[in-house]
Amino acid sequence: MYLLNTRLRLAAYFVLLMGLVQAASATEILIADVKSQPESLTMAPGGVLIVGSASSPYVYKVRSGSSTAEKFIDASGEGAGTFFFGMLADASTNTLWTCQLTPVPETTPVRRHTAVRSFDLATGAAKIRWNLPGETNTCNDLAIGPDKALYVTDTANGRIYKIAAGASTGELFLEHRALLGVDGITFLDGTLYVNNVFSNNLYRIPMNAAGKAGEPVDIWMDQPVKGPDGMRAANGKLIVAENASGKISVITVNGDKASVTVIKEGLKTPTAVEPVGDTIWIAERGAGKAVSMPMPK
Repeated sequence: MYLLNTRLRLAAYFVLLMGLVQAASATEILIADVKSQPESLTMAPGGVLIVGSASSPYVYKVRSGSSTAEKFIDASGEGAGTFFFGMLADASTNTLWTCQLTPVPETTPVRRHTAVRSFDLATGAAKIRWNLPGETNTCNDLAIGPDKALYVTDTANGRIYKIAAGASTGELFLEHRALLGVDGITFLDGTLYVNNVFSNNLYRIPMNAAGKAGEPVDIWMDQPVKGPDGMRAANGKLIVAENASGKISVITVNGDKASVTVIKEGLKTPTAVEPVGDTIWIAERGAGKAVSMPMPK
């Protein structure tokens, strides 16, 4: 009887332990409310999750171990309808890079002015601001390259801009017809990749020894992705949020071809991913949440 009771207690303990592990590896955090539309997110030092809002002029932070989002950046003085897209933390310079968008009043179709803005990661104090050129533009996502420069996608104009390390203004890096709809951007093993949310394509952007961009190379994927949005690299692979299909997929690139593996389904408009250690954080825009899942082996 004692042996039986011991086994039962061990079994119960094992079930409890597994439940705790699963709970720790799958977290859901409401960002303000269900209408907050978290478009992008990034992880700052100390496990602080930073999340932008596509429906309000705020950037939120969630402290490590907390499930409550606090206002971190307030851009309500920037003009009616201001909101945020791309978020990128650069711990090496204690900087939060953001894409801030403000609609131009009384324009049909709607035009937007975009600023790449940076803030102190710890205090939220403003650093630099660079306004993208053109009557209308859409700063969407951001990535830091091996050269420490910031690379910025402009979805509406099919452009990628570059802000050199230490600079306060950007320059045109690449403009191409294939990039009309360019969205997610990241570096994998030192190579630049972007996706196109309009055409559902994935491109490699070659660079020469001087860092100048060449023609985008279309990467053939073995199954379609729908609405590729935020994209990051981890463990030698690309991780992408498919906003039109509610999926998170891992893309394994092999030359000019790639294989796609779906690792999560059933999300409401996922728009960003952030791999951190053994966890992937996801901006679930349609649910107003930041959610996490275990990193696949």
